[in-house]
Amino acid sequence: MRLARFSIPAGARVPTGTTNAYLLGRDPAILVDPAGRTEDLDRAVADCDVAHVVVTHTHHDHVGAVDAYAAETGATVWARYGRTDRFREATGRDPDRTFTPGTTITLGGDRVRVLEATGHAPDHVAFEAGRGGPVCCGDCAIADGSVVVGAPEGDMRAYLSTLRRLHAIDPPALHPGHGPTIDEPRETLERLLTHRYRRERRVLEAVDDGARSIDEVLAAAYEKDLTGVRDLAAATIRAHVEKLAVEGNLQWDGERIESGDRRE
Repeated sequence: MRLARFSIPAGARVPTGTTNAYLLGRDPAILVDPAGRTEDLDRAVADCDVAHVVVTHTHHDHVGAVDAYAAETGATVWARYGRTDRFREATGRDPDRTFTPGTTITLGGDRVRVLEATGHAPDHVAFEAGRGGPVCCGDCAIADGSVVVGAPEGDMRAYLSTLRRLHAIDPPALHPGHGPTIDEPRETLERLLTHRYRRERRVLEAVDDGARSIDEVLAAAYEKDLTGVRDLAAATIRAHVEKLAVEGNLQWDGERIESGDRRE
């Protein structure tokens, strides 16, 4: 299946400063994550039959041109079932149809399958391009660095499950929402899992050493300069604390953190 990537300027706080939009197939084609309009994407859309518009999730840096391209092409616009209010708020329009994980969208002799991929966002999905094909994974993974999983919207337990699910699927490539293609998915997914478990250990160590608030844990768990991203780091620490509290490894009432009964 044809897969073409288009880099869309998306602002300084977005990884790499750009968001990747994708065209899957040609006649017909699916447009994935149209974050905005560029001349390159305009030409590509005009040069094929865009029958469907989908997004991996409804964060602002992935949806900016959904309505414009849908209006120009007459494409069917899809949203995740149960999250249409969120989609409407983000895009300014109602979806034409809804999908759930497992839904397939047919493109001539090919098909694109919707995969469960929550964690970074509660409506997050990924798209498998052809049976056993590459996966457009949105903000599940990135070639370098790590993904923000910020509470209250981000769910660390769900995110780790998504990484493990993608690892088990073992696609030939991951096409992320930001940055270059990930040609060795398992290696990258293992790196991201290791990073999260290391951060989790730092959180537990900070609490053992007396940290009792998100800010205190943040100060102990990060060694790098957080200028400009402190709020994102704090939200990610909160997501780790929520996960550990659910698992009984910490106690947290929304403000104060205490050590819990560790589960080996």
